[in-house]
Amino acid sequence: MQRHAKTLMLVQAGIDFLLINAAFWLAYITRYELRFPITVAEANYVEYTAYIPISLLLSAGLLAIYRIEGIYNYVRGRSWLEEMYGLLTATFTGIVILVFVFFFFRPQFYSRLIYLYAGILIVIFLTLARVLTRLLLGALRQRGIGVDRALIVGGGEIGRAIMRNVLAQPDLGYRIEGFVDDDPNKLAIGNFQLLGNTDQLAGLLRERAIDEVIITLPWHAREKIVRIMNDAETAGARVKIVPDLFQLSLSKIAVDAVGGIPLIGVKDSAISGGALSIKRVMDVLISMTLSIFFLIPTAIIAAIIRLSSPGPVIFEQLRVGRGGKLFTAYKFRTMHLGADNEKENLLHLNEASGPLFKIRNDPRMTRVGKWLRRTSLDELPQLWNVLRGDMSLVGPRPPLPNEVAQYEEWHKRRLDVAPGVTGLWQVSGRSELGFDEMVMLDLYYIENWSPWLDLWIIIKTIPALLTARGAY
Repeated sequence: MQRHAKTLMLVQAGIDFLLINAAFWLAYITRYELRFPITVAEANYVEYTAYIPISLLLSAGLLAIYRIEGIYNYVRGRSWLEEMYGLLTATFTGIVILVFVFFFFRPQFYSRLIYLYAGILIVIFLTLARVLTRLLLGALRQRGIGVDRALIVGGGEIGRAIMRNVLAQPDLGYRIEGFVDDDPNKLAIGNFQLLGNTDQLAGLLRERAIDEVIITLPWHAREKIVRIMNDAETAGARVKIVPDLFQLSLSKIAVDAVGGIPLIGVKDSAISGGALSIKRVMDVLISMTLSIFFLIPTAIIAAIIRLSSPGPVIFEQLRVGRGGKLFTAYKFRTMHLGADNEKENLLHLNEASGPLFKIRNDPRMTRVGKWLRRTSLDELPQLWNVLRGDMSLVGPRPPLPNEVAQYEEWHKRRLDVAPGVTGLWQVSGRSELGFDEMVMLDLYYIENWSPWLDLWIIIKTIPALLTARGAY
């Protein structure tokens, strides 16, 4: 994508030019033909041809302002809100300048209302164009088109932070080919493959046509960093360096400034203090609403389970919550009685990675249980866990004690928050993801939490449930 940034900029500017003129023409129609809000006197009627120079001047002026304000700069990961805010302020600036220029010069009774209408329509047109552009680029990137092939140097905490951000944000336009690391004990991290060590980097860059090298090495390896930069330059690959900042997690760093001097501090988790209270209020309100909405379906499911197989309707299981605290999680029973005792005999069928245990066609499942698992309706009783405060609506998957016992140190960070009924892992593939990928998504969620992220995940959960993607 970076390779085609200039082409995209020119195409976007050309489209904007056409849309600005179209918006100005529609503003003219609204004022003179539709005569909104009041009728234009015949003596004040002006042909559109008289407005064409103004429309062209406005287009050129706005394009120049957009360029100066960086609207056309390719910024990887720029949010939609940031882009829209920049577009709105730049358009407002251009309209104000034009109105100021023509304030004292009003030949042929030019209508100043046209500028107001044009400003509103320009923002609407360009916003819609950018929404469509994002949707198109997103669809292309899902198919591997328009992405930059990246290679990460270093598989430590900072390297994993890059991996989880790319995993959680496909719209960044990266495809991680793998990583290199000089630690002989380093293994693959989920689906991110270890490709070799830094001495093999030059060959890897040529073989895999890498577009960008992301270096996450500590600063004391500066000689190695310089060598890697030279190898990348020779291979025609761009280089980005992530400072390790004494191995602090990037998510815990807050940068301030005093007189232009940067000060680096350590910030709290995104889900703490007042944010934790907001999240709890959201959990209670939404879970109460869902409990009422699903009251009748819950009763029907309970009756079906009771009639279809012997055993309790609700399955209770000890899970690990925030800070390692144990709690009892509730689910609709999906397996026959004594299923836990049969697990040892089925370990050789395990399809999951890491400490997880998953079988696509688990023989212990009942017929009703298979359907409940596929639709995730077996987790409806966990709304009670949410109301009790054991869980949150959104958060990491609640692990079993024996799973936590197998965690690596970096895995344990997912226990910093309450587990969730749904989460970023569920809307990103669920059982299709490896354990390390699931943890990466959990950590991304913890580091970037906001009420809007929770709402986005809840909304995305609906199509994930309907399509049963990765569910078993």
